[in-house]
Amino acid sequence: MTDASLPPIVAYGPLYPYLTQELERRFTVHPVAADADLSALPPSVLEARALVSFGSVGASAAIMDALPNLEIIGLFSVGYDKVDVEHARAKGIRVSNTPDVLTDDVADLAVGLLYATVRNIAANDRMVRSGTWARGEKPALCGRVTGSRIGILGLGRIGRAIAMRLEPVAGEILYHNRREAADTPYRYVADPLDFARQSDVIIVATSGGPEAAKLVDAAMIDALGPDGVIVNISRGGVIDEEAMIAALADKRIAGAGLDVFAHEPHVPEALFAMDHVVLQPHQGSATIHTRKAMADLVVANLDAHFAGQELPTPVV
Repeated sequence: MTDASLPPIVAYGPLYPYLTQELERRFTVHPVAADADLSALPPSVLEARALVSFGSVGASAAIMDALPNLEIIGLFSVGYDKVDVEHARAKGIRVSNTPDVLTDDVADLAVGLLYATVRNIAANDRMVRSGTWARGEKPALCGRVTGSRIGILGLGRIGRAIAMRLEPVAGEILYHNRREAADTPYRYVADPLDFARQSDVIIVATSGGPEAAKLVDAAMIDALGPDGVIVNISRGGVIDEEAMIAALADKRIAGAGLDVFAHEPHVPEALFAMDHVVLQPHQGSATIHTRKAMADLVVANLDAHFAGQELPTPVV
């Protein structure tokens, strides 16, 4: 839109269509490609007071410095590891995200990936579709979820929601955090290697960011063991992807259900031929209901900021 009375904002990278529509009702929206030359932004863009982006795009120090009037960054995600938060704080730029509204759908997908991986659902689907079952090939026997010791790596909002869903079937639920969580019935294991050794399944639900990079490393993967399964709905970089692929290839772990990857949307081709791996294109929050709720929360944060009110979900 070009109405000069509306606050100018930047849509940084592609946005969810409903979010774009809601933004255009309230603001003068300037689309800027995520790979744009920041030294050549037109004067109208330099007036932007807000920036909105997917969590996978975020906001670097460079884009903040390129927009001299920037006041707030509205993220369409709960994760903010792609935002230079300290740079934003130093410049007095607010940052908001969209927690809570996506918790249930991400937890649902984590449980779905667990069952799909342990029960060979994707591989067996391919067997039926290809006709090999009709030609007499027998599907391999699989593991079971019921009675498993399920380890939750990161017992935050999403981790707790996953644990609650699995309580009725788990033999035990244990968890590993940087520190022990309050008000939880689940067993805390302080040492990450002990946590992996005691788990039949590790569900990665921790937040991303530099401090979590390759938190699930080769030693932790080996500690999980040949019957163990990894499910990741967090961030791809939390797992040492090369170490995990090597362990999957050597059958040093039994399988993996992955919604996120270190360099998405690029996925290591070695995973494509592995029948004991289930792959998703980062779909944790990708339901109609949740994406609308996330968009509404982005807009609510921007509305609050421009009205001089407290942000509903501030990061900075």
